[in-house]
Amino acid sequence: MRFVLAIAAFVVAAAMIVLGIAQRTVFLPPSTVAAEGTVEGGLPYTLVSGAVLNSRDGSQTVTVTGSDAVFVAYGRTSDVMAWLGDSEYAELSVDEETGNLTTTLRGGEQAEDTGATPTPTPTGSADPAGPETAEGEDAEADEEARADETPIETIRDPRGSDLWLSEYSEEQAVIAPISVPEDVSVLIASNGEEAAPDTVRLSWPVSNATPWAGPLIAGGILLLVVGLVLYLLGLNHLRKSRGPRRKGITAGPGLEQTAKPPRRRRRVRSRARSTMRATVPMLLVSGLLLSGCSASYWPDLSASEETPEPTDSVAVLPETTDEVAAPAVTVPQLERIISRISAVATEADADRNSELAATRFSGAALQERQSNYTIRGKVSDYGAPRAIPSSPLLLSLPQATDVWPRTVFTVVGDQEDTETPLIALMLRQETPRSNYTVDYAVSLEPNATIPESAPASVGAAFIPPDSPLMLVAPNNLATSYSDLIAAGAESEYAPLFAESDPFREIIASDRAAKDEGLEETATIEFSTAPGETDPLGLATISSGAIVAVSIEETETAKPVESGAVVKPTGAIAALVGLEETAKGTTATYADQLLFYVPPADSTDTVVLLGFSQALISAKELS
Repeated sequence: MRFVLAIAAFVVAAAMIVLGIAQRTVFLPPSTVAAEGTVEGGLPYTLVSGAVLNSRDGSQTVTVTGSDAVFVAYGRTSDVMAWLGDSEYAELSVDEETGNLTTTLRGGEQAEDTGATPTPTPTGSADPAGPETAEGEDAEADEEARADETPIETIRDPRGSDLWLSEYSEEQAVIAPISVPEDVSVLIASNGEEAAPDTVRLSWPVSNATPWAGPLIAGGILLLVVGLVLYLLGLNHLRKSRGPRRKGITAGPGLEQTAKPPRRRRRVRSRARSTMRATVPMLLVSGLLLSGCSASYWPDLSASEETPEPTDSVAVLPETTDEVAAPAVTVPQLERIISRISAVATEADADRNSELAATRFSGAALQERQSNYTIRGKVSDYGAPRAIPSSPLLLSLPQATDVWPRTVFTVVGDQEDTETPLIALMLRQETPRSNYTVDYAVSLEPNATIPESAPASVGAAFIPPDSPLMLVAPNNLATSYSDLIAAGAESEYAPLFAESDPFREIIASDRAAKDEGLEETATIEFSTAPGETDPLGLATISSGAIVAVSIEETETAKPVESGAVVKPTGAIAALVGLEETAKGTTATYADQLLFYVPPADSTDTVVLLGFSQALISAKELS
């Protein structure tokens, strides 16, 4: 009976083990579900909307082939559509009947043919009151400013755009594992000129767990062990049931002793037992390794599901509502932008390349660098502009907006390095297809305290230049501070500012030194006026604002007696190109200033947070 039970156990155990292994091999279902297709139309851009990407549960993998250069990027759907503007593009969707991707041509002439409405580019004033006040002279000025800008359609290559949350650019193929919400879409292109890659595959993971594979394999091994035990017990019982054995017959003289077969049988049984003792642990260990190597082999008895931690390929975006605009950039996005700006600044400063600098700098910040390059071309030991660190970002304050232009404020530098000041940057993005440029690059004062601002995931409101909610409107700040420099405590604006600040002290000391060092036959005059760069301001939590403005200082030296001359020195002499002149000289300095401006009903004063000064021009008087 024991042998019958052992054989039955062996048969059932083998069946269970084979069935368990088959579930993980020949019967294993696919781990992904995919939709693929060929993009029609030969257009330069292909769009995969967030709705399509989230038409299946789980993270997404986008596989693109079909051209020599393959570019894949994802960003907020509103940003992607703004970048596309009225360009023609192919939009992919999933055919629920066939499971394949289908193509719809949109934008440009295709929009008229198909009845689709092209998404307009959401550009405009950051001032909510802009559309209402853009009349008369203001409207004409806006038109002239827009005419000077690079048209959006002239920038066709999406590679390297600051709008993307992440991008992939490879030759022949891109496999991009992502995990994005419905308000994020994917843009596919080649280089913006040639047709986009025409083979696209979207895949999503599906559960191919076999929860009974582990129990079947483990149960089969356990039953196999039971069968072996029953077999050994049967052998032992069979040996004992044979009864007592006779002794061997002793032969007489000259005869051989009769052999003893039972002893050999005992040795055979002993070897069988040894073999079984070695086999059982080996089978048991092998089975446990096979059945315990993955959680997908076993039933999930957990009470709740844990939310996976986000990874680098996951787009983590702040939650927004229809009433609240999203921040212009995320922190990782801004880190990438600053890294690119730092690389351009390093190369342009080393090569004195004004054209390269203009790709990432504008306004007062660009003016400072271009004049520096000119002076360094004539004065070999003239210092280079202050470098823009690539990291870390100590403060990230993007404007909360869905339109253009967009403004971002950030502070970058090493807090542990007390010898090098931190750099505060005001960035500006004029259109969806233009990159962020640095309008202001200011060295923060060592003791400067940046007022508490909203987190980067929320963003801040842009302060209109003529805002009446500030103690000093941004477009009046440069004028007020210029008058304060000129008149000091006698200025009508003195009560609005702190009693003193390091920059005014430096200016006063420098002017006094130049006045004393001038010969009696010459005079020097100083004047200060607002600069040409528009003020930029973002709100703080206290209802105040961080505002950057520019001013220009001019010093004019000229002889007062006939036959007298003025002898310029240093960089001024290099720019003028004369060792002395009977007409006199004029030199202009551009100052970039960063202020905290309290709200209009505050008893606090305007505080200077940082500044940067640079000689931008010098010439002989006519």
